Parts: sequence; C-alpha cells; structure tokens
Amino acid sequence: MAKIKSLEDLMKIKDDAVKNLKLRETGKRGKIVVAMGTCGIAAGAKDTFKAVVEELSDKDIDDISVVQSGCFGLCDAEPTIEVKLEGSEPIVYGHVTPEQAKRIINQHIVNGKVVGDLIIKRGEL
Repeated sequence: MAKIKSLEDLMKIKDDAVKNLKLRETGKRGKIVVAMGTCGIAAGAKDTFKAVVEELSDKDIDDISVVQSGCFGLCDAEPTIEVKLEGSEPIVYGHVTPEQAKRIINQHIVNGKVVGDLIIKRGEL
C-alpha cells in the first residue's frame, strides 16, 4: 500500500473504497453506464443501450447492472459507455455502435480483455 502523504491521498482512498462498496451493495460484480444525454441519443445511444441489455441477456449474464446516465461531456465521442468492474479501473468507450457494444460484452465482460481501439478514457469520469 502506498504511503499517505496528504489529505487528498486519504480522500482518494476513501472515494475508491466507497465506489467499490457501492458495486458490492447491488450484488453485482459491475455495471455498464450508457450516456443518454440528448447528444448520445441523437448519435444512437438508445440502440447501443438495447444491444448491451440484449447481449447480456443472450449470454445469461446477470451480475452486471446496466444503467443510463446523462451526458458524460464527451459529445464528440457519442454513443459512449462506461464499464465498471469490481477490482478494475473504469473504462469509457466511445463511438459505440450496437455491434461494438456486443464486442465489448464478449471481450471485456466475458473474457476480461479491454477493447483497446474503442477506449477514450481510463479511470473515473
């Protein structure tokens, strides 16, 4: 464990612990957040959201929650989704079509391999 040198370091540890605890409270190992602001919807986020839900259902994956949010502020990369798995840093994917959403489920959720060519941000938004 790294040494705590400031109040900011301590607060970051606390925030990370609270986020991980919230994931556990749902009884899920992770969640996928689909940005559904007006820019995302205009870019096709509804179809992306539907593809995520259907692919998880088709694969009988029930330990991942799927939620929608407002705009992530990444309008030029819409549709965007954030994948948060317990014990891993969050990954934000951009320009996610329904086909790419299925690819993310298969590679990232099922096989634990980040889809490198779609990443637009690592870590918290």
